[in-house]
Amino acid sequence: MDFRICETDAGMTVGAFLKHRLSLSSKMIKYLKYREDGILQNGARVTVRRVLQTGDLLSLAMCDSTDQPLLEPVDLPLPVLFEDADIVVPNKPANMPTHPSHDHHRDTVANALAFRYRKLGIPFVFRPVNRLDRDTSGLLLIARNKLAAGRLTASMQAGEIHKTYLAVLRGDGLPTAGRIEHPLHRTKESIILREICSPDAPDAEPAVTEYRVLARAEGYALVAARPLTGRTHQLRVHFSSLGCPILSDDLYGSTDSRIARQALHAYTLVFPHPATKETMTLTAPPPDDFAALVSSIFPNFEIPQTLF
Repeated sequence: MDFRICETDAGMTVGAFLKHRLSLSSKMIKYLKYREDGILQNGARVTVRRVLQTGDLLSLAMCDSTDQPLLEPVDLPLPVLFEDADIVVPNKPANMPTHPSHDHHRDTVANALAFRYRKLGIPFVFRPVNRLDRDTSGLLLIARNKLAAGRLTASMQAGEIHKTYLAVLRGDGLPTAGRIEHPLHRTKESIILREICSPDAPDAEPAVTEYRVLARAEGYALVAARPLTGRTHQLRVHFSSLGCPILSDDLYGSTDSRIARQALHAYTLVFPHPATKETMTLTAPPPDDFAALVSSIFPNFEIPQTLF
């Protein structure tokens, strides 16, 4: 990855440029320092103490040279809504895990992207910025190089990445809009299940969700939900705790014959592009099963352009 030094950056040390201009973490700078090709100034290896001059070409080993070990490329259908040299944003189908796990080695988003880039002859390492449950559909943000991953992680920690979900709830007793602030922790009986807990619990994780009811029918509600924290199963547990579980959620509610998975879709994603800093706003239309469910419960409903 190359950077041409402009007049305003001349006189800075390489270390200062990496930290203040590129916002690299100390860990990433250390990684570059000890690679033979980590930091090159006009083609020659330099230390972070080297002073930069106008017109210098600073080359950083931020792109992957080899594939991720043990990640098998598999030809799987995976729609991609946006892609450039820094990021790729798939519209994940339901029933597809985000990354490989004990029971899922070949059917994940990571496998599908590894196949996509293997065909293009591009080394690939899976660097997800956010994750979705296997049966939640919608937008995933994936970094394609180390610099993009570091910057997007910093954006996430700074609260600059905003996600909005659509969910169909069983129960329509919620106020028109609200904020749920219930800490979560893992249940004693399971490594998967979460539950609300006291803020004083030793393993309590703060969890905050904003929501707005978009439509109601007898016994059901369609909501837009915005998690302000990123806890495991946060939306599923929060709505269930209010007596309005997400429809067909078999962990925190009950199944429903009209849809074979929890009725939850990651609809919009807003974030600063890691290279240009431009605000990106991406929208994933609901998949057929979710759209059919909404049409059957809320006839003639159209998703508004502004959800909050």
